[in-house]
Amino acid sequence: MFLASDDTYLTLKSKSEGLYKEKGSRFLAFAFPVQDEQEVKEKLEQLRKKYYDARHHCYAYILGQSKEFFRANDDGEPNHSAGDPILGQIRSNQLTNVLIVVVRYFGGTKLGVGGLITAYKTAAAEAIANNEIITSIVKHEISIHFDYLAMNEVMKIIKEADLEIKQQSFDNSCSMVLKVREKILGETIGKFEEIKGVDSIEKIT
Repeated sequence: MFLASDDTYLTLKSKSEGLYKEKGSRFLAFAFPVQDEQEVKEKLEQLRKKYYDARHHCYAYILGQSKEFFRANDDGEPNHSAGDPILGQIRSNQLTNVLIVVVRYFGGTKLGVGGLITAYKTAAAEAIANNEIITSIVKHEISIHFDYLAMNEVMKIIKEADLEIKQQSFDNSCSMVLKVREKILGETIGKFEEIKGVDSIEKIT
């Protein structure tokens, strides 16, 4: 059983696909891990260009650790017959930072609202099943400026807290951009502030 708590959340590891066929219609599902709405727009544009001849591009996404940002789009299908079933699959797996798009090629036979709900739900579920659910950690970036003589103490904290170094510049005056997991952010900044020779610490994201 996957669990998410504190500064972690469940998401998908990579891109995956699913397929559902019913009465000549094909439902191609694509699942993506995403970080923001801009990335959602980019994925949608890529699929619309690639599958330009499809009748519908229905989708749903959830963003944010607390899942506060979400949207479902039926793209011309009857209300709540496509986007909501896709969104329901993301929610039932307790995922966030995930986009699922289901591209429909119409087969000539109408499926009815119930048939559409089953189709979009099943296609989305298969895309998730063909992926890997992972636990991701919420991290923030901080910048730190310090004298070269403080290097050993700074590096000691980086090692102890297992911080990721994103950027670094060493001279008489040194600077670093570090990624710190959310639940130790305040404690880590406090430790850096205690070091003689640390000039400034700033939270970037």
